[in-house]
Formats: sequence, structure tokens, C-alpha cells
Amino acid sequence: MGSNDFTGRLVLVTGAGSGIGLETALAFAKAGARLVITDVNEAALAAARAAVTALGAECLARRCDVSDEQDMGALADHVKEQAGVPDILVNNAGIGYFGLFLDTPTAAWRRTFEVNVMGVVNGILAFLPAMRGAGGERWVVNVASAAGFAPAPSMSAYAASKHAVIGLSEVLAMELEGSGVRVLMVCPGVISTPIVAGNAQMTPEFPPAQVHRLQAYYVAKGCAPREVAEALLRAIRRGDIVVFAGPLARMSAILMRISRRFSRRVTLRKAREMGYL
Repeated sequence: MGSNDFTGRLVLVTGAGSGIGLETALAFAKAGARLVITDVNEAALAAARAAVTALGAECLARRCDVSDEQDMGALADHVKEQAGVPDILVNNAGIGYFGLFLDTPTAAWRRTFEVNVMGVVNGILAFLPAMRGAGGERWVVNVASAAGFAPAPSMSAYAASKHAVIGLSEVLAMELEGSGVRVLMVCPGVISTPIVAGNAQMTPEFPPAQVHRLQAYYVAKGCAPREVAEALLRAIRRGDIVVFAGPLARMSAILMRISRRFSRRVTLRKAREMGYL
């Protein structure tokens, strides 16, 4: 397939104001798709829309909180009226939270699951019925994380939420077998994104020096969000069901298959180097 093999297809991306979501929207725009983008940050959303339209793509932008089921339902109605039924739904919006388990407040657990898990659930519930009924090949793309199958210390809430997304994606793929709607799971590894750009998503007990070390590692070793977006598009072209993106993701998956105990030892050593401990 050529670079424009998504020409005319309608792609909806949540969390498109920055990071992986923004780069995914731009990659689809370059490939000829029509875009619907959402984010809770209106300024970032406006900038993202400007970047997408600068590439010559049609783009409908609407502020939406993926954790709000009614908001997502209203988005689905608006999209159907203004643009039609999505060919590809990218459930990307997510937040991170870092800190030792005993230091992580229950409010952080709830908010992380509201966005990272229920955001995906709400997206699927809002758009899947129409996608399934519209016929043809369509895709539900759920952005999980390597942390969902190979977590590190100090990310209990985040890792658990992404583990849930992986489980949901596996079940959904089986339930949709033969329906024409396919499910792709995206598992990024260490990626340089705004999710670790500040300490707002970290426990107060996280030492400043440790925060600095973790952020420096992500900047130095994390791959660009654009690489994740490119891997996502390649996976759809090939008909893959899972894509590992970024350093450590594929290696972590292999290590988990070989030996969970050995994988844990490697992860602990790496976690100290990165700043998780």
C-alpha cells in the first residue's frame, strides 16, 4: 500500500492534543484520512486542529472528557451527524501516575482508572454499535502500554489500568471475530511524552532527585511519539493485532514469555537506573 492508503477514511483520535495522539492524527492526515480529534485541553486541541488542517486534511475537533460517558455519547452523535461513522477509532487518551503503592491515594487510583480504562470503555460503547452496523473493515485501536504486561515499581495504578486495557482488548477481539471490526492493541515502551513531563502525576513523597532522574531518562532514552504513530499505521496496513513500540517494549514481552522471575530481576535493575526506585 502507498502512503495515501487511508484516503477518505474517517479516523477518530482521543487525547489528540499532544504526544502519541497528536502524532497519530498527523500521520493519518498525511496518509489522506479525514480526522475527528478530541482532547480535554481546548488550547492544545485548537493547535492540533491547525496542524492537521495545515496538511490539507479535513478535521473536526471537539472538546471531550473520555471519562464522562454522557460526553462521549454526545460526541458520537455529533460525529455521526457531521462526518459519519468512524472507520478507525483510536482510544488514546490517558494519564500517568507514579509513586510507591502505599503512597498512592485512592483518589489517584480512581482517576487513573476513570481515564485510562473507562475512557476506553466509553469510547467503544459510544462508537462500536454504529461501526459494526456500517459494514466493511473497521478498526478499534486501544493504546495500552508495555507497563500493562511488564510493569515497573512506582506505577501500580498506571500499570493496573493498562493491564485492564490489554485484557479488554483481547476479549473484544474475540467477541468481534468475523464481524468486520478488528481490534489493535498498541503497547508503547519508554516514550518521551507529556505524560511524564511534570510531577503533577506523582506522589508528594516522590523525591525531587528521583523525579529529575526519571524525566531525564525518558527524554534521553524514550523514542519520539511519532514512531509510535508510524508503527500504529503500519500495523493496520498489515492487519496486526498487537504492536510493540519504543525501546524495551518488545524485549519486555519476550522476557515475560521466557521467565517471569528473570524478567522481574531485569526490571528491578532497570527501574533503579531509570528512577522508578
